[in-house]
Amino acid sequence: MMLYGIESVDKKKGKKKWILVIIIAILVIALSIFGAIQVANYLNPQKNIAQNEEEKINSTNNQQENEKNNKQKEKANETVGKLTEEQIQAINHIYNSDEKRAFLTFDDGPSYSVTPKILDILKEENVKATFFVLGTMVKSNPEILKREAEEGHYIANHGYSHIYKNIYKNETAPLEEYKKTNELIQDALKNPNYESNVFRFPGGSVGGYYDKIKKKAKKVFIENNIAYLDWNALTYDADGANTKKEIMENLKNTCGNQNSVVILMHDAPNKDLTAKTLPDVISYLKEKGYTFCNLYDIL
Repeated sequence: MMLYGIESVDKKKGKKKWILVIIIAILVIALSIFGAIQVANYLNPQKNIAQNEEEKINSTNNQQENEKNNKQKEKANETVGKLTEEQIQAINHIYNSDEKRAFLTFDDGPSYSVTPKILDILKEENVKATFFVLGTMVKSNPEILKREAEEGHYIANHGYSHIYKNIYKNETAPLEEYKKTNELIQDALKNPNYESNVFRFPGGSVGGYYDKIKKKAKKVFIENNIAYLDWNALTYDADGANTKKEIMENLKNTCGNQNSVVILMHDAPNKDLTAKTLPDVISYLKEKGYTFCNLYDIL
């Protein structure tokens, strides 16, 4: 009887011990759940605050970008007079900058087959470029040139014919081609006061068979308050680059470590490869920390 009593007491003690363990376990679980809820309640407002701050920053950046785009569109549509001496000097010193900036420039357009593709990419990437247009191409594609201006790109001048024996027949011929093209630009934009103001010599402003005429022609342009602009980086998309890889290698090699790069590309009818490679060009320059500009940003 005594043994049975002891055994019964032990069983009761064991049962109480297990009940106590279970109660403690339940309390621990309950406290853990309560703690997790409290932490979640604390973190969610912090997360919301962070999200709100990020949204505010993005909203501010978008607003600033939209304001910049609108100003560039206004400039493209407003009456543009002759350049001042200060503005000409800004073009002359375009290659000098403490900040990294990239000017995408396209020659020989606008073309029906390539330029719209380039414009679509620039719009998607929110990048503004400068188009050195040919008079013959403006005459054929005025609506495309109008789109360039409406989307905030700078319309510069590359002469009328791009035929060297015509454009360099004497020292005033380049200015004559400039004026003829400028009139076509005015007609396309329906703005009789628009001045493209910046000329790019076909083949560049120095060197070559017509170098002496170019030197004299440059003086004629300056006398008429017209700037001229070459480039300091290029893709060779018009000089033998036949693959995306070649275009990108040329871009990287010629950009080098320069802070301010004026990149020569083309949007002529046969430059579909240029349009296809443009997203890679933009991506590379972004990775290298360049900010994209066009001539409106310095004039």
